[in-house]
Amino acid sequence: MTGLYILILSPLVGFLINGLLGKKLPKAVSGALSSVAILVPFFIALNFFLGFNSGTQVKIDQDVYQWISIGEFNIGFGLLLDQLSSLWLIIITGIGFLIHLYSVSYMHDDEAFSKFFAYLNLFVFFMLVLVLGNNLLITFIGWEGVGLCSYLLIGFWYKNGAYNDAANKAFIMNRIGDLGFLIGIFMIMFYFKTLHFGALKEALGSVHVSHGLIIAITMCLFIGVTGKSAQLPLYTWLPDAMAGPTPVSALIHAATMVTAGIYLISRTDFLFLQAPETMTVIAVIGAATALFAATIGVLQNDIKKVLAYSTVSQLGLMFLALGVGAFSTGVFHVLTHAFFKACLFLGAGSVIHALHGEQDIRNMGGLQKNMPITFLTFLISSIAIAGVPPFSGFFSKDEILAAVFEHNKVLWAVASLASLLTAFYMFRLVFLTFYGNFRGTEDQKHHLHESPWQITVPLTVLALFAAIAGVMGLPEIVSHHHWLKSFLSPVLTPNPHAGHAIGNSEEWMLIGIATTLALGAISYAFVKYISKKELPAAEGTLTGFSNLVYQKYKIDELYSFIIVQPLQRLSVTAYSLFDKVIVDGGVEGVAIAVMSIGKRVRTIQTGNIGYYLLMMVLGIASILAYVFLK
Repeated sequence: MTGLYILILSPLVGFLINGLLGKKLPKAVSGALSSVAILVPFFIALNFFLGFNSGTQVKIDQDVYQWISIGEFNIGFGLLLDQLSSLWLIIITGIGFLIHLYSVSYMHDDEAFSKFFAYLNLFVFFMLVLVLGNNLLITFIGWEGVGLCSYLLIGFWYKNGAYNDAANKAFIMNRIGDLGFLIGIFMIMFYFKTLHFGALKEALGSVHVSHGLIIAITMCLFIGVTGKSAQLPLYTWLPDAMAGPTPVSALIHAATMVTAGIYLISRTDFLFLQAPETMTVIAVIGAATALFAATIGVLQNDIKKVLAYSTVSQLGLMFLALGVGAFSTGVFHVLTHAFFKACLFLGAGSVIHALHGEQDIRNMGGLQKNMPITFLTFLISSIAIAGVPPFSGFFSKDEILAAVFEHNKVLWAVASLASLLTAFYMFRLVFLTFYGNFRGTEDQKHHLHESPWQITVPLTVLALFAAIAGVMGLPEIVSHHHWLKSFLSPVLTPNPHAGHAIGNSEEWMLIGIATTLALGAISYAFVKYISKKELPAAEGTLTGFSNLVYQKYKIDELYSFIIVQPLQRLSVTAYSLFDKVIVDGGVEGVAIAVMSIGKRVRTIQTGNIGYYLLMMVLGIASILAYVFLK
């Protein structure tokens, strides 16, 4: 347990030191301190992970202390370390450390350098709490903590009003989803008398509850997941979260916040498997999100927005896998996606850093000559996310498509189309950014250079794993041993509704279709942007459906029209009615009444002594009359 305590508390200590003393520390010390605060937990997490793989590490499920006790209901502040949480620990601390190292260079000139690293450490701490909690309440603490940190980091450059708006949007939309999560927790607490994952699994088999209640609980949990992991309809905060510094984007998209939803469903898979209706909803929402976000990514010109919609789309594929009961497959794609998406975001940051803040790919081009390491790592990760063999994304995405094909052919077609669009817009991004002639300013061209080693080393490491991580889940036609599925088997619940596995011939067919679609999309992007040298349309020139897609289907405007504006009008009406009429009227009414009474009473004060004597005599007479009559 000592190692586990050090693992979870190390980032918190880094946060406290940088938060309290950071301004007094040199930037090199502040950055190194925060990075070490994540590196130490990584080595501990790696030791746990290797221990589980070799069979020498045992599961840890222990309450640190008794937290809440109400009658028979008890909640401990407890930690749970098993194969699933150890895998997430590797992602959080490993990629988290690389992002910290990257940030030392990327944020070097920022005036709030130490504060940025304090927030990063706090972000990692809360994510560790989320995945290590042994009950839903501890998970919820981490869940809310990463929401807080996303708000702080997205709006880190708070002097920009638009960035503050993006931070508020992320915070508020997540609160909407979190309300569903919280209601689900209350329902579980009321009916099952426990929030502990292990006890809940046992209670599910012994406590008689209606099927409708299980559906209601799982749907509430899924509402929380749609907010945190940016699924329809609560996805719009994630693209706007690009307002924060680029390392924050990488941390949110790859290693922390948005993967929390997949973790929660995987951790409570035994509950979701009891509600096939909810599973169907998850699958449909996942497929719809994957395709919807992919279409938007096709026409985006901001390098970070393209990657943001790519994340939303890839998360949709993960939820599609979870929805058909392929939990280990969803986790597999989380793992590969973490490597190539972190590399892509950090690569985008390297480009933005070299171009002094430029993010529009229409003003880039030809960067491969001046930034060879950034280009090569970005290309490798783009090949991986496009699903081209033998890179990692091919194996995890192929496994998702195979699981969905077995379950529902229509959803498989939707996922395949989303994957086709992914390959196209990613290589549209590659070709417009790194090929052709440079389209920026002469000043930008003069200062073009490769980024320093603190940036290129993380890129290289991430690109390496983006290329080879697929070996953790080789398909059956290649290997009969699926390492990741075997590794997670003690934790994840087998799907009792799973059909017969597809045969080798069907597997080869699916691989052939997926690879052909990916290569076809890349070839089309090559012809369009390299051979024909086409450029994205200038601002304001798109029309019809293309313009609608470019404007992201105007979903934000729709939300504003049907939710924000009516609430604002209601607020104005409520203000006018309640505040002005009731509150102000009540206060002013009391004042008017007092003044009116005072105006009449003060007429008694005439200043005439004879009048006063008369009134005194009348008063005495009245008292005496009252006494005698009584």
